[in-house]
Amino acid sequence: MKLALICALLLGSALEVHGGQSWRDGDVIFHTSRSAQSAAIQRATHSPYSHVGIIFIREGKPYVFEAVASVRYTPLATWTARGSGGSYVVKRLKRALTAAQEARLRASAQRFAGKPYDSAFEWSDARIYCSELIWKMYSQALGIELGELQKLREFDLTDPAVKAKMRERYGSRVPLDEPVISPAAIYDSHLLQTIGD
Repeated sequence: MKLALICALLLGSALEVHGGQSWRDGDVIFHTSRSAQSAAIQRATHSPYSHVGIIFIREGKPYVFEAVASVRYTPLATWTARGSGGSYVVKRLKRALTAAQEARLRASAQRFAGKPYDSAFEWSDARIYCSELIWKMYSQALGIELGELQKLREFDLTDPAVKAKMRERYGSRVPLDEPVISPAAIYDSHLLQTIGD
């Protein structure tokens, strides 16, 4: 295991042993956010997971590339501490990424870094929300679609918390046909397997 770690770091293939787990560039990490909109996301998607990011190893340390106030790198320990109870789940593609694919994901990250957070969940690259970031990085860099896009109208919009958040964001003009990718849809992708929680 030590030899594999040394080789990976020397080759830039990004392997980090953390709490008995090995994280790699491109691993997808989920938690239950404690943000103001988290409850509405959970109820609309019927999933406990309301935030998602992508892991990259930087200088031998795991970071989560995420869309929050802006798209940025956050140390893994800081990211997990923000989640409810410090709990999280990490998933990885069932077919391992090649070094070239990892490099393309890293290049994709640079294109999104610094973009502002999209609280309106619009399907554009001008502003980005968390699951949109992960989906577009994999799609644009690798041609892999993690989860199925849905229209806003396909979520459960009947819950009072969801209705209140929709009124706050959109007023009376809710874009029901806007394409959306949720953390839950990525979590449920048949292309991913759970490797740590």
